[in-house]
Amino acid sequence: MKYTALVVAAGKGQRMGLGYNKVFFQLSENQTVLEKTISVFAQDDDCVEIVVVVSAGEYQRCINIYPGGNVVFVSGGESRAESVFNGLMAVSQNKVLIHDGARPYLDNDCLKRIKKAALKYEAVIPTIPVKDTIKVVIDNEVKETLTRSLLYQVQTPQAFSTDLIIDCYKKAFASGFAGTDDAGVVEKFSTVKVRTVEGSNKNIKITTIEDLPQ
Repeated sequence: MKYTALVVAAGKGQRMGLGYNKVFFQLSENQTVLEKTISVFAQDDDCVEIVVVVSAGEYQRCINIYPGGNVVFVSGGESRAESVFNGLMAVSQNKVLIHDGARPYLDNDCLKRIKKAALKYEAVIPTIPVKDTIKVVIDNEVKETLTRSLLYQVQTPQAFSTDLIIDCYKKAFASGFAGTDDAGVVEKFSTVKVRTVEGSNKNIKITTIEDLPQ
C-alpha cells in the first residue's frame, strides 16, 4: 500500500521542561527524536513521501537537516488540528498515516499491521489494552469506575483515506470541534467505522522527562 506519512512535530513540549521542542532531543550521537521518527518511514518502500509539520520558527532548521529527497516540511498552525490540516494539504497519496513526531519507537511489525488493515478500511488506529483501573474523578471524588476490559490506549500512526480525513477536519473547523486525536474527528463527522489493530508497547509517546532513555 503506497501512502504518505504525515509526522506532526510542531508542539512546544512544555511538559518536558527542556526549554526547546522535545523532538530535537538528542537520543544518540547521530539521531534526534524527530530524525528517528522519520527514519521508520524513510526505510519503508511503501512510503512515497514524508510530510513533516513543524513550527514556523523551526522550519529553516529542519530544511537544513533534510535538504531534499522525499521529506517535505510544512509550517504548523495555532493548534494540533490546524497543524495536521496544513500537513494534509501537502499530501499527494490516497492514503495517509498521521504520526506523532514524539513517537520514535514505532516498529515495523506494528506498521505492517496498520498498512494491511488500511488496505481494507478507511480509518485504522493502533491500540493497546489499558492495564490499570480507570476511574472518573470530579473535584477529588470518584464518580465512576470504568470497565477496564473495554478500555484501550490509542497510538499513532493513524491511517485514513486522505479525502475522508480532510473532509472531516473541514467539518470540525466549521463547528468549532477540537478532538484529542484524528480518529475522533472521523468518529464525530462521518459514518465511517474506525477499525483497530494491535499496537505496540514499545511505541510510546515521549511526553515527560521520564520517557527519555537514561
